[in-house]
Amino acid sequence: MAADFELTFLGTGTSVGVPVIGCECAVCRSDDPRNHRGRSSIHLRAGDTSLLVDAGPDLREQALRENLRRIDAVLFTHGHLDHVAGFDELRAFCWHRDTPLPMHGSRETLDTLRRMFGWAFDAANTYQGYVKPGPVEIDGPFHYGDLRISPLPVEHGRVDTMGFLFEAPGEPPVAYLPDVKRIPPDTLATLRNVDILIIDALRPDTHPTHMSVGEALAAIEEVGAASAWLTHLGHDNDHAALESTLPPNIRVAHDGLRIGG
Repeated sequence: MAADFELTFLGTGTSVGVPVIGCECAVCRSDDPRNHRGRSSIHLRAGDTSLLVDAGPDLREQALRENLRRIDAVLFTHGHLDHVAGFDELRAFCWHRDTPLPMHGSRETLDTLRRMFGWAFDAANTYQGYVKPGPVEIDGPFHYGDLRISPLPVEHGRVDTMGFLFEAPGEPPVAYLPDVKRIPPDTLATLRNVDILIIDALRPDTHPTHMSVGEALAAIEEVGAASAWLTHLGHDNDHAALESTLPPNIRVAHDGLRIGG
């Protein structure tokens, strides 16, 4: 990737993070920093554009760690708590704006945000320092500068969920699917032979709403991705042990990892 496009993994963990509260397993007690996982989120820099994908409960710490000072828009994959609970932290990215902060999501996701954070969407929210959301319903591909962003609908339990395909001129396309159990045919067609696929791999065993490691590897093969990163990892996955079992073109993501730049 060129210097004007960079993807940073802010968090690569499941809904409870790793270490898990009260757990004494080897991964939760590990000294390997790659086994310390915040809730899943990424940051994209494309030229002068700064985009956040999801705003989980660890957003404050993630933003401080990565020195995020400006966000031009937020893209939400879905309305589950581990992807939206950092909503109030977005106020730090609204303080120096004269216009609302664009927040992209499906109609269902935006409705969830309105229910959970009604005070922010209220017309009476005129106080300086509060989150000022600018909701934008995703109904197809959209652009920020030269960066094309395409929604990737996936199945993840009963909630409306999507990933995103990022295409920047002269850069390998990157697909991000952090929460997925099944990839529908239309999304599979869009993903065929994608250069970089980032995909949910919750644990070795099967789960009703997330891909297991084996299911993620099968999806990577079916898509024909040139390379892939596993994310949304639970404490059943030790970073080094898991990565040692993978083909050379598939790696395990970790918090703070950067691709490109």
